Parts: sequence; structure tokens; C-alpha cells
Amino acid sequence: MYDNVPGRIPAIQQINLHIERGEIFGIIGHSGAGKSTLLRCVNMLERPTSGTITIDGEDMTALDSRQLQVKRRKIGMIFQHFNLLSSATVADNIAFPLKLAGMSKAAVRSRINELLELVGLTDHARKYPNQLSGGQKQRVGIARALANHPDILLCDEATSALDPQTTSSILSLLLDINKKLGITILLITHEMQVIRAICDRVAVMEGGHVVETGKVLDVFLKPQHAVTRDFVGQVSDLSKDSSADGPTAALEPSAMPRGTRVRITYIGSKTYEPILFQTVKSTNVSFAILQGTISSMKDVPYGQLVVELTGGDAHEIQEVITKLKQEGIDVEVLSS
Repeated sequence: MYDNVPGRIPAIQQINLHIERGEIFGIIGHSGAGKSTLLRCVNMLERPTSGTITIDGEDMTALDSRQLQVKRRKIGMIFQHFNLLSSATVADNIAFPLKLAGMSKAAVRSRINELLELVGLTDHARKYPNQLSGGQKQRVGIARALANHPDILLCDEATSALDPQTTSSILSLLLDINKKLGITILLITHEMQVIRAICDRVAVMEGGHVVETGKVLDVFLKPQHAVTRDFVGQVSDLSKDSSADGPTAALEPSAMPRGTRVRITYIGSKTYEPILFQTVKSTNVSFAILQGTISSMKDVPYGQLVVELTGGDAHEIQEVITKLKQEGIDVEVLSS
């Protein structure tokens, strides 16, 4: 999409993404990376100069205006700054796309009640946007985007204007909607915390290109591109330097034992198992924990430890590392 054309500056180019039905897919990048343009291409608010946008086997770029209008009813969109009608009540804001679709008054009322309950605003139907908090306004925006039973929900920096606590509640709502309705969610953000909280997979954009893509857990724990490492570093629970002297270090550098320093990563149920202890207890190797954390990526727990392996000889230490890997544990040697 947006290949080089003489006299024009490409906004996005060489983009090739496949998003599975029912997943939450995140696109992250700094301002100007091209993520908003890419999102607007999905519902053809921006028309690519080349390439195709295919939804459920149908090429969006091949549709005429009438066909495109019908298709867009199945693509909901929520915005950073809510885009609500200030002179309309909450109920009327939600009703707006339903009336455009020609739905009967009785059906409109029924659908409004369903959506108000879904987003937790049942008692706010007759209020106006200026009577709502930022989080409540975004809930109205979400309800409006869901009005026509869309298959896809596009989220354009949907939490950027919200405080952290409200952001968390909106992300929980989106996750709940995804699980209850099976709706595909495509969101863009510049916050890695948003990606980590609810996304299944992520694409990282820079300069109009996708520079890295994959499962969120894989990209977060093993970022390959410098831009990705920058985003991950903003929210990582564990210092990435080998000296382990960050704010979460358990020991001062001068007190650290000298041995083989490794970073151990546990994923899933293994996070809560004493695998390291069980592995070293039959050897002469001992360990000191320099840093440690347990967190989760969406609903998948993971843990990371930076430990110093001492005692025994180099062969025994290597044997411990090998056994940990055989248990399905990722081990990265930082220094020896």
C-alpha cells in the first residue's frame, strides 16, 4: 500500500498483515509512524494507491460507494477524543448510526438498552456528554461503535486521553466485549502497556513500515528491533542491563557474587513452580537472585529472574542451564 509515486511522500508502504477473526491485534508506533493511516485504510477512509484490503474474503478496494457504505456498517470505530454529539443525550448518540441504518424506533430502543447495559451506563441514558467523565464518554463511543453489530472494532488511540485507572477500566471493557461477542479488535496506540494488557498479537511501526510483528509475549520478552526495545523498556518490570543494578535489584553491585549471570524466563504455569531450586539442589551449584518479577501478558502469567550461578565448576553450571532449557525455560547467559 502507498508505494512510491513521483512527487508524493509515501505515508505507509510494504505493509503485509493478516489479522485472525476474533483476535485483539495491536499496532504500536511513535507519532508519525503511519499507524493511524493504516487503521483508516481498513475501513477505506483512506484509499491506498496500490495493494488490497481484504475483509472476510472481500476486497474493500474493489467496492463501489454503495457497497462500501454497507460494508462499513460492520466496521465500528472508536476515537481518542470520543467524537460525540454534544447536543444529543447518551441514548441519542448511540441511536445515531441505528437511525441512519433505517432501524425501527422499537428496535432502536431495544438496542440502546442492550448497549447501555453492556458498557455499564444504564443510569446515564438521558445525560449529555458534558455531564459525563472521560471514561463514561468513551463508553458511549464504544456503545455507538457496536450499535450495528459490527464484526470488526477499530480503536484509534482509544485510551490516550484517559488517566491510568480509567484506561484500565476501558481496556477491561474491550476485553470483555471481545470475549462475549467474538468481535475482532484492531487498535493503535503508542503505549506498550495497552498492548501488554489485552492484545494477542502486535505489529510495531516506524517510518511507514511494519518493523516487527508477532505474539505479544514473544515480542515483549525478545524484542528484535530498536524501536520495539524502546517501547518494551518503558514498561518492563525487569532491568535489561546485565549489571542488575536497576531500581529492582535485590543486591548492591558491590555485594554481588561472581559467577555466571543468567536471565531466566518462565511462561504460563511454570511461573509458579520451583524449577530453579529443583534443578540445582542435586548439584554443587548455588544461586543468588539479583532481580525478579512476576507479571502477566493479557491472561498469560510470566516470570523473570536474573540470578548468579556460583559454586561447582563450569561443567556443572552448564548442566544446570541445559536442564532448565529442557524444562522449557528460556535461559539467557548475561555474563560468566
